[in-house]
Amino acid sequence: MAMAASDIVDLRLPLSEAAARALPLGQMVTVSGRLFTGRSRFHMRAIEDGLVPPLDYGQVNAFFHAGPVVRNEGGVWHVVSAEPTSSIRFERYGADVVRRLGLRTLIGKTTMGPRTAAALRDVGGVYLSKIGITGNFLSQQIRRVCEVHFLEELGKTEATWVFEVERFGPFFVAMDANGGNYFEDLQCEVGQHLPGVYAQLGLGADWEYTCVSPKPELPVQRA
Repeated sequence: MAMAASDIVDLRLPLSEAAARALPLGQMVTVSGRLFTGRSRFHMRAIEDGLVPPLDYGQVNAFFHAGPVVRNEGGVWHVVSAEPTSSIRFERYGADVVRRLGLRTLIGKTTMGPRTAAALRDVGGVYLSKIGITGNFLSQQIRRVCEVHFLEELGKTEATWVFEVERFGPFFVAMDANGGNYFEDLQCEVGQHLPGVYAQLGLGADWEYTCVSPKPELPVQRA
């Protein structure tokens, strides 16, 4: 997936449906504009309680799966680290959040499941996954904290932060707007090559990964 800097596309937020549908799986991108953060509590409250921050989701339609580390200096918020969290754990609510808010950009770590893929296909959105970057590095691309919602109620980690970012990333398109999933395609490709690899290693067709049994308990010695 290695690409030159010239191959990295800078996406302007809010992302349009046309721009999202034009992005191929594996494309390296950065994003510039406004995005908002959220974790488990955002998803649960949005779907179970119908409670979301009062944002114009037509203008802020990029959702960053993160609980940033922030500090307040002289009344001004500064982001210390903005490490994406694993997005697959939001699969239970992800599709409903995408459809309800009309989101076109999800940003996180690893991948998401088939329900979210279907929702992104329906609305014309993409899921971007981190690769080879840290939260400290990403924080340097956050130009300012625009808003924060539910801070006193949920705390810094679960609050919803709105950031203005510039060339934030890079990430890669792990789920496209046509229902494709980079990781699923990769898994299928790897699966096709495994029989040949096993044959080269002299492993039989019935070979399985080793299952390590629990360590047996040692007898108690009494004086």
